[in-house]
Amino acid sequence: MKYALALLWLALVLGAPLAAPARADQNDPRLPPLFDELKDASDLNTVGTAEQAIWGIWMESGSDEIDQLLRQGSFHMQMQSFGAALSHFNAVIEALPNFAEGWNKRATLYFLMGEYTKSIADCEKTLALEPRHFGALFGLGLIYSELEEAPKAIDAIERALKVHPHLQNAPEIMQRLKARLKSQEIWVVS
Repeated sequence: MKYALALLWLALVLGAPLAAPARADQNDPRLPPLFDELKDASDLNTVGTAEQAIWGIWMESGSDEIDQLLRQGSFHMQMQSFGAALSHFNAVIEALPNFAEGWNKRATLYFLMGEYTKSIADCEKTLALEPRHFGALFGLGLIYSELEEAPKAIDAIERALKVHPHLQNAPEIMQRLKARLKSQEIWVVS
């Protein structure tokens, strides 16, 4: 189950474009209309376009060197070279501690490494910098699901769905979490 959840989070994070133009980040003025579009879209093409644009902006640190470190870390994470990925993401965070995507990438890596406490901390830091970060919210949901903390997992995924109502796989995961929670309640009552 952990591997499947990790693949979902990794697919969400790595599905983002890796190219990074000029200065941007979680404070970019292009983001609010894209989030509105994401919420209001009625067709999957519009949803996909808005989501990809958001990820593209989140990946832009404003520094070619940092963007390269982020891309290299993402590549190493995908190749399961976790030590190299961690080194790259740590360098990103050290250089730009207010760049949300550096924290989010490291949170994803920690999840894949089974370091759930560290992953939660990095998700929380990501969200402190970018409260609309549906990737970090979804990631928190996956972590709490893995820790069998269904109420926290449901809360995180519900928060993600408020930002991104069309988040892929979220409804199915919510259904499973709610069923798990109901099953636990039956055991407690019995």
